[in-house]
Amino acid sequence: MIMKSQYMKSALITAVVSLAFATPALAVTDTTTFQVTTTVNDSCTVTAADMAFGAYDAGAGVLNTTSTITATCTAGTSYDIGLDVGSNNANVTSTTRAMDDGASSYLDYELYLDSDRTTVLGTTVATDTRSNASATAGANTETVYGQIPGGQYVPAASYSDTINVTITY
Repeated sequence: MIMKSQYMKSALITAVVSLAFATPALAVTDTTTFQVTTTVNDSCTVTAADMAFGAYDAGAGVLNTTSTITATCTAGTSYDIGLDVGSNNANVTSTTRAMDDGASSYLDYELYLDSDRTTVLGTTVATDTRSNASATAGANTETVYGQIPGGQYVPAASYSDTINVTITY
């Protein structure tokens, strides 16, 4: 029996040692590739900040302020930004645009392309206010310059108008 036990022990050691030095069987492999693609189209969105003139005093002369329009576009996208004449254009006396008090009084004002307030912005949506031939990626900010002429003696009230901003790209 001792002999059999030693034989088994010897056989077991031989098997373990053989397994330790055995060369594993190699698996067969294959490799391939695939393409990842997309198409980026020209794209733009437009936002505009409200224009707030503050308190108007007819005897104090003109009142100036600014607003910003932000065009957010894919890089290199050309665009034009147009402004309409607002909702009270039929009631102006000295400018292109007018604010109303919600009743029957109107306060004329104007929007300009430049800080000197010499170039009036478009009188229709189709008239370009700002053009950018090659937008940088992300937000592109444009300034709109507003002015209320002095000497308009209108009733005390809150006056407003709505301007539609259109981006064409």
